[in-house]
Amino acid sequence: MSYEDTGQFEVAVGQLADPLNDPLPGRAPAGGSTPQQGPPQGAPQGPAHGAAPPGPQQGPTQGPPQGPAPGSPWFRAPGRAPQQPEPASAPPPMAPPPVTAPGPAPAPASGPVMAPGTTPGTAPAPAAPAAAVPSPEPRASGPAPDETAQLPQFTDTVPIEAAQAAEAAQAGAAATAATSAAAPTPGPVPAEGGRAARRKAAARGGHRARGRGAAAAPAPAADGEQPAAPLSRVEARRAAKAAKDSPAVVISRIVGELFITVGVVMLLFVTYQLWWTNVRAHAQANSASHNLEQQWDNSTGDGSRDAGTFSPGQGFAIMYIPKLDVKAPIAQGVSTTKVLNKGMIGHYDGEPTNTAMPWDKTGNFAVAAHRNTHGEPFRYINRLVPGDKVVVETSTTYYTYTVTSSLATTPPSNISVLDPVPPGSGFTGPGRYITLTTCTPEFTSTNRLIVWGKLTEERARSKGKPDALVNG
Repeated sequence: MSYEDTGQFEVAVGQLADPLNDPLPGRAPAGGSTPQQGPPQGAPQGPAHGAAPPGPQQGPTQGPPQGPAPGSPWFRAPGRAPQQPEPASAPPPMAPPPVTAPGPAPAPASGPVMAPGTTPGTAPAPAAPAAAVPSPEPRASGPAPDETAQLPQFTDTVPIEAAQAAEAAQAGAAATAATSAAAPTPGPVPAEGGRAARRKAAARGGHRARGRGAAAAPAPAADGEQPAAPLSRVEARRAAKAAKDSPAVVISRIVGELFITVGVVMLLFVTYQLWWTNVRAHAQANSASHNLEQQWDNSTGDGSRDAGTFSPGQGFAIMYIPKLDVKAPIAQGVSTTKVLNKGMIGHYDGEPTNTAMPWDKTGNFAVAAHRNTHGEPFRYINRLVPGDKVVVETSTTYYTYTVTSSLATTPPSNISVLDPVPPGSGFTGPGRYITLTTCTPEFTSTNRLIVWGKLTEERARSKGKPDALVNG
């Protein structure tokens, strides 16, 4: 048993006179006990402070050896119970000292120190020797050295805060271990088997995983949720196959794209036919009319010639329809590309549709033009009624025709409408007639619309415009 375990160290320290813990004169000690009084006056006193006692000092008079006052800050740490010494033998009980009124402490006198409870002149009764309690060292007068207050503190119990911190650390370590066990371990699983199996497993988890890149890594899970486990190769293939579009979806998508493309193309074609062709045809027709007027103004010869003397596509006259606000040049022939698509009016010539010219003394002057697109000069001839005027201008003369009748529809094969005396026109004999032909219904070429007229006025250009153009 060591020196500290028996409590002898605390007993020895408690017997030291410490000016920081000793009670002041006239006050009780810190523990609340009554201070012991010295021997009565006249009794022999012990030696002065600092002198060695003549013999072994008598132990305490009551109970086991006690340490310093419980209020000493260096005796024990807060919350630690005082450690009781184990005496070798218990001394006999002693009578308590008399209680006296507090007063000034007597001055110490020389002489032997008497144990409390003994009378002067008598030898003190020997006490049982304490084998483990050493004799206190003599001390000098004055305060104890600082080393006494700086003695180390010994604790046998763990503070409550340290215990709580240890429990919290253990709980956190347990939670971390549970999370690590639940999370999937990245990387390939070691293959069981021989060297070939391990190589295959390493290749599958090595360069192939690196080739797949970040797609093989599990997606991060939200707070409080477990991360999704990585898919196997079979599951990944099934997921990729399910993500692909079915053949029906692909076919429907292709068909839809084709329909959209065809619709866009048709829209562009319709825009070209209904708008752009008219723009171009009007420009070409106006240019041709202007060129004819310049030629007529600069020419001095007679422009009246027989049919066939003009080359195909050559303009020789200008037609006016005041009611419809139409002005378009007339060219030789009814070629679609050379005449009609340029916004011009074509004259029927050649066999079997050879017709007369305006200046012929008899015959049927038959012409054709587009009803829709490419300038559409004859679009509204269905609105003409008997009495409306149609004027044909040549290099020397204005020829005015008056509408007499019309035919709403007839097949394209009915070329009798171009005869010198067309049947169904109401004419009964030879004369100077005009026939206008175009397609019907609109935007088709299924049938033909026919309008007939009769020459009612012939006026030289030198005399000015006829009344039909002047009055509108």
